[in-house]
Parts: sequence; C-alpha cells; structure tokens
Amino acid sequence: MNRSPRSTLRARAAVAAATLAVGVSATALAFALPGHGAASAAADAPAKPTASATSAAAAAESGPVRVVDFVAHPDDDLYFMNPEIRQSITAGQRLTTVYLTSGASDGRNIDGRDEKKMEARHDLPAPDRPGYALARQNGIRAAYAQMATGSRTSPWTRSTVPTAGGGAAELDVLRARPGVRLLWLELREAGSIHGDAPVSMHGLWDGRTPVLPSQLVTGGPVTKPFSYTRAGFVDTLTGVLDSIRPTLVRTQDPTPGGDPNADHQDHIYGARFAQAALARYAATVPVPQRPHFTVQTYLGYQSGQFRPALSPADAQLKLGSLLTYGWLDRVNDCGSPVGCGDLKIATRPEGYGNWAGTIRYARSTGTSWLSEGPDGTATAFGVLDGQAAVWRRPGPDAAWTGPQLLPGTGIDQAATVVRLPGGGTALFATRTTGSGPADYHREVVYTVGNARAQDFGAWHSLSAPDTAGAQARLDISAPAVTVDGSGRLHVYIRDGDLTLRERTGSADGSWGPWTHRGGTGVRGTPVAVEADGRAFVFASTTKSVLVWSTPGQNGPDLGPAAPTGLPATTLPLTAAASGADARLYFRSPGSGEVLTAVARPGGRGADVSLLAARDGAQGYGPVTETEGVLAGRTGTGALGVSAPGAAGWQTTPVLFSGAPSSAPDGSMVDVAVVGADARLHVSAVPATPSG
Repeated sequence: MNRSPRSTLRARAAVAAATLAVGVSATALAFALPGHGAASAAADAPAKPTASATSAAAAAESGPVRVVDFVAHPDDDLYFMNPEIRQSITAGQRLTTVYLTSGASDGRNIDGRDEKKMEARHDLPAPDRPGYALARQNGIRAAYAQMATGSRTSPWTRSTVPTAGGGAAELDVLRARPGVRLLWLELREAGSIHGDAPVSMHGLWDGRTPVLPSQLVTGGPVTKPFSYTRAGFVDTLTGVLDSIRPTLVRTQDPTPGGDPNADHQDHIYGARFAQAALARYAATVPVPQRPHFTVQTYLGYQSGQFRPALSPADAQLKLGSLLTYGWLDRVNDCGSPVGCGDLKIATRPEGYGNWAGTIRYARSTGTSWLSEGPDGTATAFGVLDGQAAVWRRPGPDAAWTGPQLLPGTGIDQAATVVRLPGGGTALFATRTTGSGPADYHREVVYTVGNARAQDFGAWHSLSAPDTAGAQARLDISAPAVTVDGSGRLHVYIRDGDLTLRERTGSADGSWGPWTHRGGTGVRGTPVAVEADGRAFVFASTTKSVLVWSTPGQNGPDLGPAAPTGLPATTLPLTAAASGADARLYFRSPGSGEVLTAVARPGGRGADVSLLAARDGAQGYGPVTETEGVLAGRTGTGALGVSAPGAAGWQTTPVLFSGAPSSAPDGSMVDVAVVGADARLHVSAVPATPSG
C-alpha cells in the first residue's frame, strides 16, 4: 500500500492512526524440500496493513509471513523462543520448527525424582534412545497442537522427505492447521552440556569428526540410518530454507560467551550451522526468487540468570505448553508405549532459573534506527538477508521506498545510526564472518553515508576488544554511539568480560584503541545519549543499572561506572535526551511495565531518580520514546503505542522482529518496526510534548 498523504494521517485522532508496509513480499509456499516440488516466490506490490493477530488462521496462512525456527533439541523452542512461537501460531503465520537432533540424551524417559530412587535401588532401566526420542516428539506434537487448536490430541500427518545433504527427515503437519509444521532432522546429540563429545555438532563444526550420524526414533517414518558431512549438513539446512523461503528465522545463540557453562554445546554449534546456511541461502537464492528475511536470536541457559521478563499471566501460558510437553498428568492419550511426553522435565517444568517466566534476545536491538530530516525526508535502517537495509521517504508527502541493501554481508541484527555534524550519516553494527573454527569471527564495523543518506561507502572495521578467551571475544554486544560537540564519535559495547569498552574516532578519521571503562557484570546492550554536550551511557546488570557520564560539556572521557540505585530490569534499556538530562526507559521484571528514570549531572557524574511507571504499558523487550509517545512490544507480541492523554496501551496488529524506533515528524511521531514479513511498517501517532 502506498503511503497515505500526511494531511490524511494527521486528521486521524486515534493512536497508531495508520500502518503501512514497504518491501518485498512473496506468495505463500507449500512445504517442500529439494526434489519435492519446491515452489518459487515472486515479488509483489507493497502489502496492505497486516491483518489482526486474532483473525482467522486460514485467512492469515495465505499471507506472506513464513517463519522458520532452528533449535537443537525438542523443548529448546518451548523454553527459549516461546511465547513468540505461540504468537506466530495465533497470528496464523506459516511456521516450521526444525529440530536438528533427536534429543535422545541417555535414553531414559524418567522423572528425575524417580531416577534417583531407581539409582539407589540399582534398578535403572536400560537406555532406549529411539524410544525416548519418540516420547519427546510426542510431547512436542501435543504442545504445538494445543497452542494451535486448544486440543493436545489434534492429529498430525507424519511423512518422510529427502534432504539436500543426502539424508532424510520426518515432516509432521498438523491436519487442523497445515501451516503448523515440525521438521525432525534426527541427528545424534552431544549427550553432554559442555563435556568432550567429538561425535556431535560441535565436533562436526571443529572437524573432529568427519560425519555426524543419525539417531532415528522408534516407529518413525524415517527408517534408514544416514549421516552428514560438515558440508552436507550445511547443504541440508540451506535446502530447508530454500524450500520454505522464510521471512523470519529464529535461532539459538551462536556466541554466548567464554563461560563454559553459558549454554549447551548443541545450542551453540547448531546456531552456527544455521548461520552458515543462512549465509549460503542469501548468496545463492537471489531476490525476487525469494523474499527478504530477518533473523532473531535467543538466549538459552543464560536467560535463567535474570529477572522474569513476562507477566505472570504470560508466564503461566508459556508454562502450560511445557506442562503438556512434560506429560505431567501421565494420561496416555497418544497411544504410545514409550509415553506422550518428556518426563525428565517433570521435576522442574519451569526450567532452571525460571526459563518459563522469561524470554530474552541474545542481541538486544537499539531503537535509534529511524531518522527524520527537517525537510520531511526520513530514513530507516535495518538488517535483511545479512546485509544492512535502507528505506527512504524523499519528502513529507512521499511514499516510502526500499529496501536498498548495502554491499557487505555478515551484518548482525541491531544496527545503530547517528547523524554526523556535517550532515552525513554513520551506520554501526557488528559483523560475523566465517563458516568454520579457523575463520569464525565477529567485529564492530561502520559505514558512512552522505547528507541525504543516499550513498554509503565501504564498511570499515573497528575490530573487537581483547578479552579473556577466544569465545569471549565473540560475545560482544551491538554498539551504542554518540557524537560530541567537537565531532568525535564514541562507540560503546559490552565485551565478553562483561565490562564496558569505548573506542573514539576523531574528525580526521583516525580511531583510538578500545579502552576499558569498567563496570562489573554488565549484561545486554549499553545505551548512550548526548544531552546538552554531556554523554551518558547506561548498562544493565542482573541487579540494577550502571551509569557513566562525561565530567562536563564535551568532556574528553567518561567518568567511572557509578551505581544508579535503580531496581533490576529485564535488560533492554532505552535512553533519550531531555535538555541537559538523560531519560532512561526500561521494563519492570515480572510485570512488563515501563519505568522511567532521569539522570542529571551530579557529583559522581550523574544523579539518577526513578520516576513513575507508564500506566498500562505492559509487555517485554525494548521500548522507544519520542515527544511523550512510547512504543514497544505488548504481551501478545504485537506493536503497542502509548501516548499521554490517550487511553492506555493502544495495540496495532503488527508482529515484528527486533525493536521499534520512533522520530518526530511535525505534529506527529512516526513509529516504525520491521515486521515478521521482513518489511517496514510505519505508524503516524499524534504527538504530545513530554512533561
């Protein structure tokens, strides 16, 4: 849909008065792997406004949104990606969850409490890995059926499909909702969280094993064992992507840090193989033969270290799917002799550290990627297909155009944009390159565009700071950036040692080294703002928020990390200038309410005071604020907008990736997201000045 005239938008009094989408879309595709009738996707006109998230599933499934979830084991999706899987199902999006291993573990489907008793009596049953893998499949099918239809016994059609790597996979299609599909690749798992396991995805990635064999399930449609080489596994995952042509891909965290207990090795290396496949897919299947896609990555075991991000009601809904998967009622309504779920989670169905009460992205996305010029022009930046993407509005009454993909691949989600003193634009991001142990690498990069953000030059590397180990060096946050009064650029990241680092660029283009700025236990992505010539940088810990600030206007260096006295957050922060002060916005754990704090220049660099919560603004993830208009993800996953004077939290129908961004536009505020359809959605909201 073309952009409505601004006079029309401003005549609408409701919050989120207009929503539009710009970008490449595609017709719905039937699931097929190579050799099974893979369809092609053709570009069409910009989409009409997204249908309601509660509309009929059959109507929505014919739309352009297709989601692929890559997880290592059955239950990783329920613990670490839900409630967003439920949200996709509720919205009628075509969703395929891909399980890389069969999750056979030790082959014993036993409640942990019962297992201890059996161990004491020395009567543990013999391992049955094919049987336990089937029990986990039964539990996952029940959980998805319940999310999609309300009945855990809603039937599935199970079949075998060949893969591009020369093996076979089991494809399960929910009959009542054929857009809900599960694909089981049935590979052997490591069998250990972080112990030495050469015959695993970790070993395949590192070259310690030449092939990774299958682990079939009892009575499944795949009956012949197979194995994959490293190249064959990447071929298989690329083939899955080529078949489905997704617009949104979810993966686990490929770089959780240097702590060997940070996450399961299958999670890490499964995600790296998914990265390699995504890069291959983007390079070999061009647009418009496929739609653009975005990627969202999720924290795994580490998510339990933080306060709950979900409201009690949303956490209970998430736990309900886990209770179904764990087969806590022991009612054998699936008719399987091995059981209808995974009894191993029965002792702690909420997970360790209450995984059921939270959801966290591995790479928090900043909220400064929408930029509006004084002449009514506007530019939005995102990441599609592993490349930086730019959308433009050439004038106040013009339609948005794009996306234009900038040269250079491997760009991670969460790009940050700043305006330069001379009128140009600088775009900062991290870049991950390499597809093996010798060349897998992450670094901070930037590119500079001219005054109208029409032309960008080459990407320049700022490297990554040295840390305690090679794995920790990969675990850097997205960058936060400020520009001081002398035109110097200041780039801030959280490093793998969980401290703040800064690198400063001079007006002549030279850069200093990465400098330690201290802090202990810094988590998430730092945020930074320049307020009346003074820089403020904020970063969350597990217990509170730290602040750094320059000692005066255009001060040369940040002062030391200082406590703010603020309560614990759910990690994502947003900072905005308010005169000489900095305002901070963050979610309150366990409720999702948005809290506001103000930082003023003070004796220790900044005095921080907590202000009242924003009434009714509940949900999770980062929020954006401009001229009193607040926007963020609601508990349903949709975009919500809250403006002073409006009644509560107004919800739009858009499910999206990453974080929203906003910018002033005359008497309106434009709120933008990149939707699950990989297209730009912009809402014009009546502005009310901040108090």
